[in-house]
Amino acid sequence: MSRGTQGRKQPVHRPIEVVRGPQRTELGLAQRAVVQSCRDLPQMTDPLEVELTLSSAVPPGVADEKFWVELVDHAVSLPSRRNQALLRAMAVLLTGRPGEWAVAFAPPVVDSLGVRGAWICDRSLDAGYLALLCTYAHGDDEHAMVFLIDEVAGGVIRNAFVTREVAVARERMAAQGTLEEINPAAAHWLLAKSYDRLDRWPALTVDPEVHRTRLVANRRIALAFG
Repeated sequence: MSRGTQGRKQPVHRPIEVVRGPQRTELGLAQRAVVQSCRDLPQMTDPLEVELTLSSAVPPGVADEKFWVELVDHAVSLPSRRNQALLRAMAVLLTGRPGEWAVAFAPPVVDSLGVRGAWICDRSLDAGYLALLCTYAHGDDEHAMVFLIDEVAGGVIRNAFVTREVAVARERMAAQGTLEEINPAAAHWLLAKSYDRLDRWPALTVDPEVHRTRLVANRRIALAFG
């Protein structure tokens, strides 16, 4: 060692960290089907139509966290009007960590969805089911979700559908039995329990609309719980 280097600290060589952007993800068949089904999202201006389009595109039982993070990564890595619209739809509709991932990458979204009221028609003693109607609104544009809960089968969701004809839906439910207004949080707690039971019995036969509207219902359950 020379005098010029005696007592001099040797430089510390740190590894170079490479920050990578989103990498293109090869999608599976179900994920590609979702992208294809959502190809018209850029032309949609109705927020409920956007929600229903994405929700109905997802096959039952396949959309775990990995499913969604790969879709988000794919949309981010290939910028286009269609993928930007898909990101916005995922940011609005998804809950939990998948929703957080989508929000992190999606363009700013204006979300005006609110929970309004809930009514129940209890036919569990004579007919074996509960009918539940919950109303919501995007701004002033009201809609409802109607659920049929099978008490004989342990309280699982058997039927579900979305309608803009809120008054008509209430009239038809009232024709089946006495309607009782209940707290929206209690109604959505009941829905959450019913969907949990359905998840434990994946082979149970239910109306296809239960699966097509599942993400729409999940979002409203999360919103009602705050």
